[in-house]
Amino acid sequence: MEKETQNGKAAVLGLQHLLAMYAGAVAVPLLIGTGLGFNQEQMTYLISIDIFMCGLATLLQLTVNRFFGIGLPVVLGCAIQAVAPLILIGTDKGVGAIYGSIIASGIFVVLAAGFFSKIKKLFPPLVTGTVITVIGLTLIPVAIEKMGGGSAAATNFGDKTNLLLAFVTIGLIVGVQMLGKGFIRSIAVLIGLVGGSLLAGLMGMINLDAIGQAPLFHVPQPFYFGKPTFDIWSILLMIIISIVSMVESTGVYFALGDITGKKVGEEELKKGYRAEGLAVILGGIFNTFPYTGFSQNVGLVQLSGIKTRKPIYFSAAFLIILGLFPKIGAIAQIIPEPVLGGGMLVMFGMVAVQGIRMLLDVDFDNDKNLLIVAVSIGFGLGFNIMPSLFGQLPETIQMFTGNGIVMSSVTAIVLNLVFNGIKKDEAIIEEAFEK
Repeated sequence: MEKETQNGKAAVLGLQHLLAMYAGAVAVPLLIGTGLGFNQEQMTYLISIDIFMCGLATLLQLTVNRFFGIGLPVVLGCAIQAVAPLILIGTDKGVGAIYGSIIASGIFVVLAAGFFSKIKKLFPPLVTGTVITVIGLTLIPVAIEKMGGGSAAATNFGDKTNLLLAFVTIGLIVGVQMLGKGFIRSIAVLIGLVGGSLLAGLMGMINLDAIGQAPLFHVPQPFYFGKPTFDIWSILLMIIISIVSMVESTGVYFALGDITGKKVGEEELKKGYRAEGLAVILGGIFNTFPYTGFSQNVGLVQLSGIKTRKPIYFSAAFLIILGLFPKIGAIAQIIPEPVLGGGMLVMFGMVAVQGIRMLLDVDFDNDKNLLIVAVSIGFGLGFNIMPSLFGQLPETIQMFTGNGIVMSSVTAIVLNLVFNGIKKDEAIIEEAFEK
């Protein structure tokens, strides 16, 4: 009886972890699918398989063997920093190139796991903080367009109804953060999306066709969107994003290690990276997206005081089961664009703030560091806003110069090496990881 009670509590805690990460997890396929113009049937599959793979990826990370698995209570979800690059790749090179680049980047992560301790010297808080800040800032215009109704070219863009729904959603999220406590605060975004959707329903703006037309049950299908293609420039772009995700996951691993009292050494990190790389490869095969450790679930581990993996096993199982029923995935499709935009504005803003928090560890009394961040953010935002600046250059070069995240990453890495050198990087990053 006592064991059943413990399992029941663990299941409830697992459900809490699922709810905390659910909005962030489905946001990635929603953004990418709508950005690439996927139809209703494709969107239903994309969201459902994403939920399924989040569970499978989490399970891989929980399971410890001699090859992979960090064994910490970590939840894996789709990397938000991959949204803009994948939309760019899909628009320029086609959907096949998206999944070819994801598979290749996953293989890179698996192979790089053993020597990432050397590579990570190139990614101190100065670089990663700058890049993550740019990721958040470059995504905000996507959220703004959705707040207005989804397309700036539409006749009803920015009408009173769309703005009302968007700002009510934002208001609910802010209100829950201000007044809510504990678990309620942790699902503020989810509450905002549900509340905004309910208001839209009362206004007759909810279309349930996606749920009605979705099949009751499906089995994950490899290469649902066709065979992958392997474009070298797309692969290089995704490798950069994968390295940023590895750095982000490293912070999650060290935070969880500190909370649970478990030593996170080189061997544990290597297994963690390998599990993440394997999850990314499977994501490419089953046509979802790259995975990384979700930082929003770290707070729940500390909040609940339950530091074992059992609740996360339940969470992974729930995600896998939910992913097998497309009608559940289709529910995310009924969220109106303005509501989704309001939630995304908050989430993308939080991504930018996370980058700014990382930059707090940087010594800005050093004018060189100020210059690195200033130029990197300027390149990242400026070239993203005005990619036509490089319209006279070859198309392969434009693919990089038109992506603010890539330009920011390359600029920050190169300038940091020029001004600070590798030895200083090592000292900085070791100090950051100890914190």
